[in-house]
Amino acid sequence: MKGFSTIFLFICFVLIHAKPSGKLRGKKPPPGKCNKGHDSDCCQEGKFYNTFTCSPPVSSHTKAILTLNGFGPKEDRGVPCECNNNYHKDLELIVVLLTGWFNKKKHCMNYINMHGNGKTIKAKVVDECDSTMGCDDEHDYQPPCADNVVNASDAVWDALRVYGDKSGEMEIYWSDA
Repeated sequence: MKGFSTIFLFICFVLIHAKPSGKLRGKKPPPGKCNKGHDSDCCQEGKFYNTFTCSPPVSSHTKAILTLNGFGPKEDRGVPCECNNNYHKDLELIVVLLTGWFNKKKHCMNYINMHGNGKTIKAKVVDECDSTMGCDDEHDYQPPCADNVVNASDAVWDALRVYGDKSGEMEIYWSDA
């Protein structure tokens, strides 16, 4: 079975760098849907969005793009986090991993080390950023996640000493803690 896992990871690695696993067509959000907080994107009618079933392999130095996420009832997706069915405060050091890295909840409530802006911190994984689906009510009419993002709370950005405008993205490296 170990050989199969290695082959699967290799195939995912090759596919990730070659092309997405699929596409889905965007649907126009109904009025009042799709929270644009933290510069979230809303799906556009007819636009095609890439989907990813695999993610780059997790290593001791996994490269990712850090984005800002809110974890309260009226923030971003607006639903409780998948790992514990709770909302969280932006003061917590918490993150969301994309589907492949989330690995069917295997990272739930575990910590990861994050390196960025010359700092290293630990943050807890509380949710999944779906890279296989989107543009529907369950995903707040937001597109699927890219294949290399880690969404993080305000507290993570502050711990990494990124203040002010957090609407952008920042390159980080992460690993299991």
